[in-house]
Amino acid sequence: METLSISPLSLFEQAGPVGKAVMAILLLASVWCWVLIIEALVSVSRLKKAVRLARSGGIHPLVAPLLDAGQKAAATTIPGESVGEARIRIAEAMHRAAQTIMKKTEGGLPNLAVISSVAPFVGLFGTVWGIMTSFTGIAASKDTSLAVVAPGIAEALAATAYGLAAAIPATLGYNRIGAMLAGLGQTLSHLVEERAVMLISRSSQKSKEVA
Repeated sequence: METLSISPLSLFEQAGPVGKAVMAILLLASVWCWVLIIEALVSVSRLKKAVRLARSGGIHPLVAPLLDAGQKAAATTIPGESVGEARIRIAEAMHRAAQTIMKKTEGGLPNLAVISSVAPFVGLFGTVWGIMTSFTGIAASKDTSLAVVAPGIAEALAATAYGLAAAIPATLGYNRIGAMLAGLGQTLSHLVEERAVMLISRSSQKSKEVA
């Protein structure tokens, strides 16, 4: 008795042109998903180390623009400005730089959301097409045996599986990395506040020494 293989490659080879196109798209989406996840994890890890170094007094190229923005804002003097107003102005300048850093670190994270939401529907299209193929086979052969409908059903289920294989890691990656970025953004905000207080303290001390 001949047995049919249910390996991903065999299912792809047994599918029709439309089924193959759907599976190929979902396979590319799945590979792209893992590339985005790995890139995001590497970026988050690098920024974590950079922020940790900066909070301990060091300087890392990733957060250097943030520190430079604070230095420039602190060097600018505005007549009649209070210490509190100066601290807020410095912090705002650093927060803008921090947002740019976070945007770069985020990278292709929004694309993970697109994959997680679109991949199931692409797989569903392949499923519907496979079922239509099964009914067409029944109509053409006028036979309702399992041997006639099995290829189309297998193609339909394979498309569903490919869609889930792309959507599940994309969804998990998006949620997990999004949570990591949220925590990292909070840590970066703490760094901004710490540096703003430090810079305004130095500026006040210099003003007293001049006076």
